[in-house]
Amino acid sequence: MKQKKEDPLFGHKLEEVIPDADIRQKFIDELYKGGSIFGAGSIFRDLLQGFVNKALEGEIEAHLTNEKPNGIKNRKNGVKSKKIRTESGEIEIRTPRDRKGEYEPKLVKNWERELNSGLDKIILSFYAQGQSIEDIRIQLSSIYGLEVSSGTISAITEKVWVEINDWHNRALKSCYPIIYLDAIHFKVRESGTIISKAIYTCYGVDSDGERDILGLYVDNAEGARYWGLILEDLQRRGIEDVFIFCVDGLKGFKEVINQVYPQANVQRCIVHMIRQSTRFVAWSDARKLNSDLRAVYTASNETGARIAMNAFESKWNEKYPEVAKSWNNNWEELMHFMNYSQHIRRMIYTTNPVEAVHRLMRKTTKSKGAWTSEKALIKQLYLTLTHNDKSWKRKSLRWSSIQRELINMYGDRYKKHL
Repeated sequence: MKQKKEDPLFGHKLEEVIPDADIRQKFIDELYKGGSIFGAGSIFRDLLQGFVNKALEGEIEAHLTNEKPNGIKNRKNGVKSKKIRTESGEIEIRTPRDRKGEYEPKLVKNWERELNSGLDKIILSFYAQGQSIEDIRIQLSSIYGLEVSSGTISAITEKVWVEINDWHNRALKSCYPIIYLDAIHFKVRESGTIISKAIYTCYGVDSDGERDILGLYVDNAEGARYWGLILEDLQRRGIEDVFIFCVDGLKGFKEVINQVYPQANVQRCIVHMIRQSTRFVAWSDARKLNSDLRAVYTASNETGARIAMNAFESKWNEKYPEVAKSWNNNWEELMHFMNYSQHIRRMIYTTNPVEAVHRLMRKTTKSKGAWTSEKALIKQLYLTLTHNDKSWKRKSLRWSSIQRELINMYGDRYKKHL
């Protein structure tokens, strides 16, 4: 019979893993009682404390041994005790010292107050989930047994500003076939008053089909003029060409886009237009009217859409003339998506992709009344997005088919960026 290969992990005796007899017995007792092995106040904290102190003793022994061949006379000179934070709670370590003062511990350096256990990542993860600094402090105490001051937590979250600045000023690809532009509003405290701030979001699809958030910008309210400044910033950061901008019905949007990117086409969001144009329709008529309106934007081409709109006008103009009027006034921007196949139409007929990003922001921050500052808001949103990037940072579906269509339609204007 073939002998089963022994797992080297189980080849060790418990005495070798836990030399201290008292801790070893306590560990066994906890196992049989079903007690807590990890976490604050657990036996693992005692084990970890012993392991760290043994490791520090081994470090100074190795340091002194390495000095002997060089004729350096040195020896131990007591220990320095201090408490440090770990994921299993606070432990007390004894850092050895040498006579010459040349020994520098590696595991826990002299100025460090925590074992390199990912505490920063834990704090940033809590912050990304929308928790306040006080909430994080309480969580660290109750879950990990760590007493971390609000100032320390705030300092850790402030470290991310270097990363935010680098991200916000990073170079961008030269071509984004599709860019979605939209704004969302949040409450911020300013000069003792709570005011509304607009977060401008630029969400793009690059020439390889990869989706990415190009930037977050803040202003007091959404306006076409500020969008123009944002587009100039995107241009400064490297975007040379954009084929399609997907936007809502903000007045002046098309004009500022064409000032910065004169070759770009503008697709107005069909979903926004439906909501805006039918908001005064009686509930009893809404279903039938929307069904007739659907025949317009689901037509196979623009000619079919125009025929459907003429039929819509004949039926509804007497009762709701403003519906057809609003569609006709914005016809060019609404019908641009008709120039493409179904794959691209599905991508550009609505601003839903960027609105999905906004829903992620809102979901995480819905418990917040108002932020203490504009800076705190940006920090919160950035961490929320980076900790949930799988939901928005991905390749577009059926990109190979879409890419062939873009090559056929835009030729060298697209191919030079591949």
